[in-house]
Amino acid sequence: MPTGRVKWFDAERGFGFLATDDGEEVFLHASALPADTPTVRQGAKVEFGVADGRKGKQALAVRLLEPSHSVAAAHRKPAEDMVPIVEDLIRFLDGLQGQLRRGRYPDRAATGKVAAVLRKVADDLEG
Repeated sequence: MPTGRVKWFDAERGFGFLATDDGEEVFLHASALPADTPTVRQGAKVEFGVADGRKGKQALAVRLLEPSHSVAAAHRKPAEDMVPIVEDLIRFLDGLQGQLRRGRYPDRAATGKVAAVLRKVADDLEG
């Protein structure tokens, strides 16, 4: 079975491309991934079968050999730096909870800020 690395993969669209060790590009559809692996990261080492599709070579029965290393995880904040951020987030959400308990949603500007803060904290946690 040929091996290669994930060149790119778009989980929303359900496809991407592999670069074989020989330098060829092979189409990768999400259906070729293992059932417990809905997506793969760029650079992940894989083993796969190949079939001739309508538009060229297509990967079949992809098996993850080694996951790619996340550059983002190597640069994420230390856990002890996240403690005050999470504590502030809890206070922030407690204030929002009080408004909701009184039957009032925050105004549009505030909900946009809430969403932005949640996304930023999620990104920091995810790395």
